[in-house]
Amino acid sequence: MAVGIFDSGLGGLTILDAISKRLPDVPFVYLGDNANAPYGVRSAEDIFNLTCAATERLWAEGCDLVILACNTASAAALKRMQETWVPPEKRVLGVFVPLIEALTERQWGDNSPPREVAVKHVALFATPATVASRAFQRELAYRAIGVDVEAQPCGGLVDAIEQGDEILAEALVRSHVEALKRRMPHPQAAILGCTHYPLFEKTFRAALGPGVKVYSQADLVAESLADYLTRRPEFIGAGQGIRYLTTGDPAYVSDKATQFMRHPVRFEAA
Repeated sequence: MAVGIFDSGLGGLTILDAISKRLPDVPFVYLGDNANAPYGVRSAEDIFNLTCAATERLWAEGCDLVILACNTASAAALKRMQETWVPPEKRVLGVFVPLIEALTERQWGDNSPPREVAVKHVALFATPATVASRAFQRELAYRAIGVDVEAQPCGGLVDAIEQGDEILAEALVRSHVEALKRRMPHPQAAILGCTHYPLFEKTFRAALGPGVKVYSQADLVAESLADYLTRRPEFIGAGQGIRYLTTGDPAYVSDKATQFMRHPVRFEAA
């Protein structure tokens, strides 16, 4: 039984990379729904249906625990999936939780009333669908008060990254940061709310300027999963290694993933 890692495209590979380094003895199956990517411009209903289908495919591979390494799916589909669709013996987890924990400095299971936190002005960079869901703001409001979140929908950025157009991606990052800073000139913290964005974290940091704490997800998710599996070891399967599945063309996706991650990645048809 492996742990399933799902993303609409290649961005989740940044999460998988950190997780596999943190948990080298755990087997993983990665599924990219490249045939239907990007999710960030789709409707909530489309995202829900596609995410459920991908999750079922990972269950078929024996992955009783699935991580939605996709902020759009986590924002638009996860809550509904957990409340109405996931059977009791399975688990589907998202990638917002570790970010919220880090930002509010409290554990997810801490159900005490919302309280003041040190960071008051937060910039959120995410896909249009993630921004429209307001899921990040909703979860943050459960745990913290007095935090101003300014969200910037980063249209076009995922496409540029997936296509390997680094010049366009860097230009879009700078443009989106400038647009946000016109509304929030002095953010204290910035959330890179898409698993593609860590590849351009240096560009985000340079555009934001010094003094802005940038929260990126990969290492936070890896630590959170390690803690979860310590508490729920029944979801750790035997074996090692990683399988890569795609709904797209395996040769094309493998080439893009290798360029994306800067090491060989070989996908097979899902």
